[in-house]
Amino acid sequence: MAHPSVSVLLPVRDAAPWLEAALASLARQSLRDHEVVAVDDGSRDGSAVILDRWSAADPRLRVVRQPPLGLVPALERGLAECRAALVARMDADDVSHPRRLELQAALLAARPEVGVVGCLVRHFPAGAVGEGARLYETWLNSLADHRAMARERFVESPVAHPAVMVRRAVLEDAGGWRDLGWPEDYDLWLRLFDRGVGFATVERPLLFWREHPARLTRTDPRYSVASFLACKAHHLARGPLAGPRRVILWGAGRTGRRLAALLLAEGVAIDAVVDIDPAKIGGALRGRPVIAPGDLPARLGDDVVVLAAVASRGARDLIRGRLVALGLVEGRGFWCVA
Repeated sequence: MAHPSVSVLLPVRDAAPWLEAALASLARQSLRDHEVVAVDDGSRDGSAVILDRWSAADPRLRVVRQPPLGLVPALERGLAECRAALVARMDADDVSHPRRLELQAALLAARPEVGVVGCLVRHFPAGAVGEGARLYETWLNSLADHRAMARERFVESPVAHPAVMVRRAVLEDAGGWRDLGWPEDYDLWLRLFDRGVGFATVERPLLFWREHPARLTRTDPRYSVASFLACKAHHLARGPLAGPRRVILWGAGRTGRRLAALLLAEGVAIDAVVDIDPAKIGGALRGRPVIAPGDLPARLGDDVVVLAAVASRGARDLIRGRLVALGLVEGRGFWCVA
């Protein structure tokens, strides 16, 4: 197929137990004029044999092989091989709904202002899905439009990497994926938000996200909580906190302490830290005074940005309510970061 409408970029590394199901879900797509670019990143478990068998049966599947260089080099190699203007991502252990490519491509065709489109996701198999994955799935699927995703982007990744379809020009203009020691997908989304790229989602479950102990998010330190937080601090410093801004950090717990250290290393000036713990109020965190919530209004001003750095979802909602009551606008006067 010389001119596919969609290229599916599928990196593969030792995925033999799940690869057949992933390839079968792509072969069943209602959008027929697509190609699958599978990058075999040095697999040693039989994945290469499976890819060869499927590509012999379906010429829409093209296999590219390279030594085991890692996910980002595999993505970059695959992108160079993609021929379509629309690039869909999928991982070799996941499954796509038969209408996934059709519906995501239709949304992009109807909305030229959108550069990245996701979809609702479902984790499986049920017995392997832990509480953290269920909470993330619920939160992720609640982000129905660009405004919600942009507002929440420093909480967690607002789109699932294997569930997106992206305009190739958007990817290339942003420089593609980078390996900076933190999640390559989250780093990309934050760069695209900063560039004003529109995000959207198809509000149907079109990606079935397999949970298993060998997932990179479970085994690679680049996807740890600490790595996510470092990525957030980096992009906060270059985005919402750039320029002469005074920062007030709400949260002197573990997340707040980590974020404070990272922001200071990025050159961000922290004016004060807010906490509700009487044992912390009146003390200091990295040389900045810890104050009570009631002391916050006196420190507010047009040059102040408040960062709510409390990981608990219930606490985050309470803090959000208090900041809104003070007249702050989320996404300008304050951001939730945890």
